[in-house]
Amino acid sequence: MLYSLKGSNVRNEFFIGITAPYSVDQSMVNFPIGNGFMGCDVRISGLEEEGSKVYGADSLQALHLASDIESFLKRLQSKYDLYWLSGEPYFEDQQVDVV
Repeated sequence: MLYSLKGSNVRNEFFIGITAPYSVDQSMVNFPIGNGFMGCDVRISGLEEEGSKVYGADSLQALHLASDIESFLKRLQSKYDLYWLSGEPYFEDQQVDVV
């Protein structure tokens, strides 16, 4: 994907990746968990933003929740305009920069 800081026409690439599911034990989280609890990390490169940790009751749920990056991108939208590699805006309500 591409991004530009709000108010800028300069676009740069960034990448979002998801780690393989990993086992989570109680010491890793501050809420109660059950047996088989799994997590995935959503990682971002090319932007100076933190990724996030996503947890699920099992590996399938953790992967499903991590792969739904829409909410993550919506948080970025307050600071950045986001684009597909084709240059089209990612969000329909996003202003299109005239270059």
